[in-house]
Amino acid sequence: MPADPDSLRLVESLTDRRRDILRLLAGGLSNAAIASELGLTEGTVKGHVSQVMERLGATNRVEAARVAFRAGL
Repeated sequence: MPADPDSLRLVESLTDRRRDILRLLAGGLSNAAIASELGLTEGTVKGHVSQVMERLGATNRVEAARVAFRAGL
């Protein structure tokens, strides 16, 4: 399935760190697991997840994961 241009543009607007967090979030990891994987605090991950969801226009983690999937992550 080719990447959706709108989703791809949204994902590309994220910083590298936030793209990494989105990739892990889309893989089903919890904030605690993402924090452990990236060597961050859970609070830092929560802040990044909030910003990612806002940037993507997602109201929950499933919607954010859907955008990631459509973008080809």
